[in-house]
Amino acid sequence: MEFIAHRGASYFEPENTLKAVKRALEMGADRVEVDVRLSKDKELVVIHDPTVDRTTDGTGQVEDMTLQELKKLNAGKGERIPTLQEIIEAIKDAKLVIEMKIPGIEKKVLETIHENRLENVMITSFYHGSLRKVKMLDDNIRTGVIFSCQPLKPERLALDASADAIFPKHKFVDQNMIKRVHKHDILVYPWTIDKPKTAKKLIRLGVDGIVTNKLLGARKAHLL
Repeated sequence: MEFIAHRGASYFEPENTLKAVKRALEMGADRVEVDVRLSKDKELVVIHDPTVDRTTDGTGQVEDMTLQELKKLNAGKGERIPTLQEIIEAIKDAKLVIEMKIPGIEKKVLETIHENRLENVMITSFYHGSLRKVKMLDDNIRTGVIFSCQPLKPERLALDASADAIFPKHKFVDQNMIKRVHKHDILVYPWTIDKPKTAKKLIRLGVDGIVTNKLLGARKAHLL
């Protein structure tokens, strides 16, 4: 059972910041998940939304701002928007989940992974075509398809993308889905579970891990 810290310890610290990532590891996260997109000058930056409006004191599209401009913004508690490289350096050998928020950055993400000789990494995305491209470039990288609907054949989403895992919205996960997917040796990581009762239910159903903002509550549910 793996507990994945969604955007770091995002319930306790500003999401997708170095502080959130470090706090997640201190709290015992098995994996830390961060979101990646491109700045105007083609730097991989860690931020969820296409704009900086919600998570910083600035306004505007991420893709229209240079890294230098993004770094001037306050992402909460004095934190700055980190680059993927900065996140990697902060977590060292910890397991990382990188969600690609946009297509077209597959090669750049892989180059960063290879340059840092990362081994414990998984790449996820709603863009399943991007995951196919990742596998074409490096078949050894573990990938996971994210979806927020209720597909008739969830295993097909993973198989068609040559993915190693599925990341379904938790309300669509049932024992039938888990059994179908596990038959193909595909892992199941539902998102985003913040209620201990829901976490406990999914753990008992046999998921391989859960994505959560509230790490301590999820771990507590596992022990009950």
